[in-house]
Order: sequence, then structure tokens, then C-alpha cells
Amino acid sequence: MHYERNFGDLIKVLWYDGQGLCLFSKRIDRGRFLWPSPADGTVSISTAQLGYLLEGIDWRNPQQTWRPTAAG
Repeated sequence: MHYERNFGDLIKVLWYDGQGLCLFSKRIDRGRFLWPSPADGTVSISTAQLGYLLEGIDWRNPQQTWRPTAAG
């Protein structure tokens, strides 16, 4: 099996829930996550933009990208 990683195909999110930190990670098979350009070293995105980002949808122009037709 050959697996080639693309830059930007993995995202990690740290979330503080009031009691501690949670680490969430997600990898997409095709394409890459489209991340906004940082201003002053930080990035602020809305809840909707985060949802698009995690689904692999371009948050600048919401159109669904490739999605598997079958699992397994």
C-alpha cells in the first residue's frame, strides 16, 4: 500500500471545555484544508467557517468537495 501525505491534509484543534483541553484531529483523503491567512500571527474564524473547514469545504465559496461514495 502506498500512502502519500499532502501538506494541509491534517488539522488539529485544541478545545478548552472549562475543565481541561481536548485535542481533535481530522485528516482528509483528497485535497487539503483551506485555512485563512493569519493576521498578526492569529486566525479568527466563525463557527460556520470551522464547520466548513472540518468538512473539507472551501469556506470562501461554500461548495462541497469530493466525498467518498462508500465506506469500507
